[in-house]
Amino acid sequence: MAVEQQARGAANGTNGAGRRRSRRDEILEIAVGLFAARGYHGVSMDDIGAAAGVTGPALYHHFAGKEAMLAAALIPVSEGLLAGGRERAANHPNDPRGTLESLIDFHVDFALANPAVIALHLHELDRLPDEPRRRIRRLQRLYVEEWVTVLTALHPGLPDGEARVLAHAAFGLMNSTPFLGGEVDRRRRAELLRGATLAALLAPTDPA
Repeated sequence: MAVEQQARGAANGTNGAGRRRSRRDEILEIAVGLFAARGYHGVSMDDIGAAAGVTGPALYHHFAGKEAMLAAALIPVSEGLLAGGRERAANHPNDPRGTLESLIDFHVDFALANPAVIALHLHELDRLPDEPRRRIRRLQRLYVEEWVTVLTALHPGLPDGEARVLAHAAFGLMNSTPFLGGEVDRRRRAELLRGATLAALLAPTDPA
């Protein structure tokens, strides 16, 4: 229930920087938390409206339905990851180690801030219609290629296919945040995830 409670508790009208969020953003955040906690089919529009404190007509003013909410939650995330990955790669020209460290910092920060979105992506992406699902998959592939580029630079001779294996393994590690308990504080969780991911990706890749 942690992700559901997190989403409900965050629906106070401001983001982390204190800027007022739109009502649409608040509703979407609550929907994401409910989907992540109960599953897409375990949540109705009435459930979302009740949790957000809005009536049916007001809810449909913002979103045509659950599929629209799911797309609105996942597409911007994929767009933001790609844009952020490209930005960090551009900030470290000719420095693959610096690029890798920056990419890891970026993704770990994202994963810790968005466990409900990660859970939603892992379990509910296939609920989307073909077009938005294909769009998300394409954005994801492009993001993976940012990691492939830096990994092949760090490990000369590493085939692209093997670099993709390493990249996806790293995502699995960093995207474990929906399953982490609260017994370790966020700062330490970030340190552990960064250190483990960096060590895994810097390990020798030569066949035994």
